[in-house]
Amino acid sequence: MPVPAEYVQSLHPYELRILLALERLMRRYTWVPFEILKSATGFSESELTYRLGRLINMDMVRYEKTPYDGYALIFDGYDTLALHTLTKRGTIQALGTRIGVGKESEVYEAMGLGVVVLKFHRVGQRSFQAVRLKRGYMPDTGHCPWIFASSNSAKMEYEALTALHPAVSVPLPIDQNRHVVVMSFIPGVNLTQATLTEPGPILDAILDNISEAYGLGIIHGDLSEFNVMVDQEGQCWLIDWPQWVETAHPNADEILARDIRNILQYFKRKYGIDYAFDEALARVVE
Repeated sequence: MPVPAEYVQSLHPYELRILLALERLMRRYTWVPFEILKSATGFSESELTYRLGRLINMDMVRYEKTPYDGYALIFDGYDTLALHTLTKRGTIQALGTRIGVGKESEVYEAMGLGVVVLKFHRVGQRSFQAVRLKRGYMPDTGHCPWIFASSNSAKMEYEALTALHPAVSVPLPIDQNRHVVVMSFIPGVNLTQATLTEPGPILDAILDNISEAYGLGIIHGDLSEFNVMVDQEGQCWLIDWPQWVETAHPNADEILARDIRNILQYFKRKYGIDYAFDEALARVVE
């Protein structure tokens, strides 16, 4: 879960300075040496030790003897920086309950100008090598901590939503900071949780949205029944866009075909709709 609200509210300006310094220095160090952090913040040894102790107790910072005394920002600390910035901008006022969780993200309701959704990207260490191989937002070489991989993922998704909305039925992008994307609330449920009385029109709408995105030069890249939401009126939305690729990508044809097949197979398996792949592909790229 994101850091408790009371921790963000009670954070001392010195502690915020330490978090910001760690964020900056972790682009060079996996574990930031104490002396380097002391120099960067300008704090005395005793002040820095005290503040680091508080941040460690709040699970915002982790300590490791590596063999030197080293410190690293972890997700609660990164959450704090993002929430602090979004609050200062006036994008959000309060964080609500968790409404979704995936392999690499958590989704929460929040209050902004009405109800909004916060998606916290969390690219995990277990999937890191696969992520580095498969995803355009990961550098081929060099130091890339999980927090920065997650930030890159969020930027990719926000960029896609900004390019697609409103031509494609996607959440309205509102703001983005670090690894958090703020978007409009979708009044529906995941396609896997719905039992459609008229599945045909929903399948048509999904293919039309894939086609609209393709016309804008964008392919979802990870589309399946888990990345579609529907409401009671038959409106659908395509969600989860961090893995999108341009239509000029060398593997664009293969990626698009996989997206389409995933959707067709789901509707055939659950609703018995036998929609020919060649016909669906032609509909998308026409």
